[in-house]
Amino acid sequence: MNTEEVIQTRPCDWVDVVVRIFSWGMLAAVGVFLVNNVLALGFDWPGIGPVFSDDAPGALSWVQMLAYIAGILVAAVYVLYSPDRSLRSDGFVISDINTFLVRAAFWAVLLVGIGDMVVSFLRVEGWLDTFVGDTTARSLGRPEFRGMYVHIPLMILAVVIASFSRSLGFFWLSLLIVIAELAIVFTRFIFSYEQAFMGDLVRFWYGALFLFASAYTLLEEGHVRVDVFYAGYSDRKRALVNAVGAIFLGLSVSWTIMIIGMGNEVAIINMPVVNFEVSQSGYGMYVKYLMAAFLGVFAVTMAVQFISYFLDAIADYRGDPGKRRPVAPAA
Repeated sequence: MNTEEVIQTRPCDWVDVVVRIFSWGMLAAVGVFLVNNVLALGFDWPGIGPVFSDDAPGALSWVQMLAYIAGILVAAVYVLYSPDRSLRSDGFVISDINTFLVRAAFWAVLLVGIGDMVVSFLRVEGWLDTFVGDTTARSLGRPEFRGMYVHIPLMILAVVIASFSRSLGFFWLSLLIVIAELAIVFTRFIFSYEQAFMGDLVRFWYGALFLFASAYTLLEEGHVRVDVFYAGYSDRKRALVNAVGAIFLGLSVSWTIMIIGMGNEVAIINMPVVNFEVSQSGYGMYVKYLMAAFLGVFAVTMAVQFISYFLDAIADYRGDPGKRRPVAPAA
């Protein structure tokens, strides 16, 4: 089944309205959470914490709080003004949004990995000042400079490429991991050459492969399922289990990771990212802070995919036509 819109074949009822408002409202909440996180980290906004504390919240806290309410209201208005859309068509749209996010993330780690590896190689061999000058070479030895002027432009380029490319890209990323690991073996045992950035590159790409591919694996029903009971259920009962699991297991875990990891400036994801944290290897790659962000990307993409999964599960439970048939895309 492709992602073209599925025609609504039954009259819209209150179940469609409630399910769609919940799904789009949850998607809006994820988006507002990420925007608020950027405002808190980049512009020192206070977040919504003061609203729920004994301290008097300021105007900015209320603005951030009201953003959640506004997002949910916009989702409700969209649903009420598009009653002819089916649950499956909404599920396909949300899944396509998530596919773009994952595709952009894969292109980002590919470009940043190659770019940072080249800078690290030139720096460790003492050739960097030959290409960029002594001042810039010294600046590239500072994590915040390399992050701002090398990594972030490459991430922006990754988003542009993802807008035109339709391949998720991690099939090629898997191949590049193998090539990078083989390069370590050959250079170590044949040429007696090994540098810290070589192992850093493998770990950087390996972490991205596992965490970014999780949402796609969920879409393609590729996760290992302990189905001692599930395998014997009817299609309708399986759909009910999937719907309940998507909300109470999938979304709850995703939100837990986001709140704990990005709830404040010193959270386990935010703090390394804000400080452009690097490893202690000296002349290795400066991507440790991005590897902390991988967990945030994992939580967000899984949350979005579970929203799509929930819509599909409700449609399956109701017996709506157009059931998705997992098809792996070409690399």
